[in-house]
Amino acid sequence: MERTSHGVLLVAVGGFLGAVARYATDAAASGLVALATRGAGLTVLDGTATGVGTLTANVLGSFALGLLLTRTSSERIRLLVGTGALSSFTTYSTFVSDAVALGTPTGAWYVAVSYVTGLTAAALGLAVGGRDP
Repeated sequence: MERTSHGVLLVAVGGFLGAVARYATDAAASGLVALATRGAGLTVLDGTATGVGTLTANVLGSFALGLLLTRTSSERIRLLVGTGALSSFTTYSTFVSDAVALGTPTGAWYVAVSYVTGLTAAALGLAVGGRDP
């Protein structure tokens, strides 16, 4: 790993971009859930969009990391995209917070769905990238 000021800058820039992308993903996913359930009398995740944006970001990030690991060996790209952008795009702390906020049993389902879809997305990313998962 490149432990230089340039490496730190790559991680910082990637982190900024990933955080902004996660914010946008969360807003878009929550908006789509609200739009899809409006007027239909449906309740989604106990009547809220809690966890939808986080789940979306974590699944997309898992796929992207699997793809990144198979498509580039450039340490700088891995620092920028993997360590920087994808680290801030995906989130474990918000995942746990969402699961607790949803309560039982919805929170347990959210955890199960998150793990299954995250691992599946990572395996798909590796497969698309040309490496056996």
